[in-house]
Amino acid sequence: MSAAATETTAGSSPAGTSAAARTARRYGSFALRRTGQALVVIALAYVLVFLVLAAIPGDPISAQLDNPQNGYSEEEKAQIRAFHGLDRPVLVQLLVSLGNALRGELGTSMSTSQPVAAMIGEAIPSTLALAVTALALAILLAAVLGLLSRLLPEGPLNSLVRSLPAAFLSTPNFLIGLVLIQVLAVNLGLFSLVEPESARSTLVAALTLAIPVSAQIAQVFITALDESSGQDYAEVALSRGLPPVQVVLRHLLRPSLLPTVTVVGLVLGEVLGGSLITETIFGRAGVGTVVQKAVSSQDVPVLLAAVVLSATVFVMVNLVIDLLYPLLDPRLRVGKESR
Repeated sequence: MSAAATETTAGSSPAGTSAAARTARRYGSFALRRTGQALVVIALAYVLVFLVLAAIPGDPISAQLDNPQNGYSEEEKAQIRAFHGLDRPVLVQLLVSLGNALRGELGTSMSTSQPVAAMIGEAIPSTLALAVTALALAILLAAVLGLLSRLLPEGPLNSLVRSLPAAFLSTPNFLIGLVLIQVLAVNLGLFSLVEPESARSTLVAALTLAIPVSAQIAQVFITALDESSGQDYAEVALSRGLPPVQVVLRHLLRPSLLPTVTVVGLVLGEVLGGSLITETIFGRAGVGTVVQKAVSSQDVPVLLAAVVLSATVFVMVNLVIDLLYPLLDPRLRVGKESR
């Protein structure tokens, strides 16, 4: 009996290994295909942004060169335009710019004559700290609201928790920031306005950005938990006498993560866009400040780099979410067998 069991185990092991290998190969092919699609989207975004910016009339170089007070000669004007590549056709400029971007060269600012990569690189740490902290706080707030909506008994407190996402979503970002500055900085003195890059100031600025962002995540999370609670497996778990906390964490949480993770990727654009307003309110020197100055001076290379950088981050985060789908929900399969 033992020998037969051993033979059965030995015979089934290669089959299990082969199935796991096929699953790994399908997932690898799926990941490569999604990565290729993401790279194509980034390239198309670069081309589109370049053509849109090229169609905008005027630039700081032409404004300076055509100003009679600067006293540029025609030869000097031609040399400066040639240095920035403005004397070439738009398609040639696009190909040159795309080739330079692939090598990590983002050009030179037309208004400050500084390398664009250096300008963006100096501003990224501040914006990255703000965006990552804000996204983490938004996910934490949404998770707390979602779990409380299922664990609290039905009543006024539960209704209050479920109404908070709508209240957060309807409150303007700048109003939240001004209230937090007045209460936490002016009244309580918990952080200093003259140190916008400090840890406390970054946390308050991230909270300003996280409150409206968390509303969308919380709404989807609460709805997903409500739908999961009506499934048969949830009713069976409750009938077995499991505590509500255990039912939520073991049976309702994982099925509710898929739509929640999806909306997390979608709100990333709001986090990146909201950082511009938040950095202005708190006086932070980040990518938003660089973009604001570039817009006012029509600095095309800086605008191109900033917009493409935002698009790249958005696409890459959504790529990661796509790759997480089959791991979060084993019912999802990739490859021909799923079809």
